[in-house]
Amino acid sequence: MPRTPSSPVLLAGLLATTGVAHAIVPKQFDAIVPSALPGTARQWTYASGAAELALAAGVAHPRTRRVAALAAAAFFVGVFPANVKMAVDARRRSPAVQAVTIARLPLQLPLVLWARNVSRGAAG
Repeated sequence: MPRTPSSPVLLAGLLATTGVAHAIVPKQFDAIVPSALPGTARQWTYASGAAELALAAGVAHPRTRRVAALAAAAFFVGVFPANVKMAVDARRRSPAVQAVTIARLPLQLPLVLWARNVSRGAAG
């Protein structure tokens, strides 16, 4: 399978990498969990990491790729509030950090479109 930018292998790798990162450095992710969510930030960090690992497995397998890629697109939309929180919280940080967190916001759209494209290219 070619590893193009729309490659399911690359998408699965990205999801798996970030899923593992949630378990290895959870504090970094805890900080961006919106406080309006019920439960603890750590519960959300671990749950979203587990979801990313499940999505990675689904995208990697041809039989589940279409549904998993659509679910990944929805997941990318669903975690957008965490990116907004990160940008809002950065108001108290350096201008460079502020710029990075604000610049990161529109990058969620290419992730959504990538996952959608992977689902469209899936067999079946």
